[in-house]
Amino acid sequence: MRRTALKSGLLAVALAGLVACGGKEAGGPGGGAGGPPGGMQLPVETVTLKAEPLDAALRTVGSLRADESVVVRPEVAGRIDRIAFTEGSRVSAGQVLFSLDDSIARAALNEATANLENSRRSAARAGELSKQKLIAQSDFDTARAALGVDQARVESARAALAKMTLRAPFSGQVGLRSVSVGEFVSVGQDLVTLVRLDPIEVDFAVPEGALSMIRTGQKLQLTVDAYPGQPFGGDVVAIDPVVDPNSRSARLRARIANPDGRLKPGQFAQLQLDTGGNRADAILVPEQALMQQGDTRYVFTVVDGKAKRTDIKTGVRTPGFVQVVEGLKAGDVVITAGQAKPMMADGVPVVSLPAGGAGAQPGAAPAAAGGGDAARKPAAAADGAKEQPASGG
Repeated sequence: MRRTALKSGLLAVALAGLVACGGKEAGGPGGGAGGPPGGMQLPVETVTLKAEPLDAALRTVGSLRADESVVVRPEVAGRIDRIAFTEGSRVSAGQVLFSLDDSIARAALNEATANLENSRRSAARAGELSKQKLIAQSDFDTARAALGVDQARVESARAALAKMTLRAPFSGQVGLRSVSVGEFVSVGQDLVTLVRLDPIEVDFAVPEGALSMIRTGQKLQLTVDAYPGQPFGGDVVAIDPVVDPNSRSARLRARIANPDGRLKPGQFAQLQLDTGGNRADAILVPEQALMQQGDTRYVFTVVDGKAKRTDIKTGVRTPGFVQVVEGLKAGDVVITAGQAKPMMADGVPVVSLPAGGAGAQPGAAPAAAGGGDAARKPAAAADGAKEQPASGG
């Protein structure tokens, strides 16, 4: 009994000590929200800004297309009598490409021509007789009407005969034919493709936010995988007036000189548009450092060992970085990780850790901060992205 009572007494004393310690810790200095507990410094990652050269050219990708392209197809059915070109060769506008067997069409034209000649003589005789009042005026009118009908039939037969010969609608280069001499072809059947390669065009798209930097006549350069390191120059010739509501981008077309025909329709092209924004002393910040509250973008800088919110205005984006045109200068120390923690605010003491140090802490990744104020979120996700819940720090 004595041993049991002694154990119970010791256990009660230990529990009382633990409760007292817990209460002291909860009510001690720095235990509340609004900053690091006990006046400690908040670990962050930083970068010191410096003026750097900025290539502000707009880069995108596109697909080459022929300036003019048509698939030659017959308007009438018939047997191919002659092929008047060599595959892959250049042809001139109006040059004969295919001739269909025109024996029936030519015979129909000869018949229509003979009937027309007969109608012409009949109308002439009727005219003489009408002048002498030997026939009624109605008979003369009938003869003249027959003459008109036969004239129309001749024109129709002549047009049908012309359709038996297929000509190039413009100068260009023919592809590979899909038919042979003696083959019977139907109406609308593909025979050969004709394209004009000089100049050649490229279709591409740019985000709607970049439309203010694009204009017709703007210079660009493109490269293709077939000729690495060899840029081809051109200019923008058309801008689609409609923005795609799904991709939020606008389609553009540019024209490139292609006298040697090295560029081919369908090739994948990488484009660089000259926007005139190149600078030798630009201020660039890592895009993960940017925060946004409403329409205001800002970063946290470090001044005298404490965090300071600094509103900024941004310019062009490059892979992983954003140009700052107002609010920062060379030599400023910008927080790149840890700035999205809930306890981050103006005047909070901070300590800079090596790269990866603050990022390893909970909540170091940029995220929205909850609370009564408008949520903060990384600027990179501001354009149409949804806010993410705050992460603890």
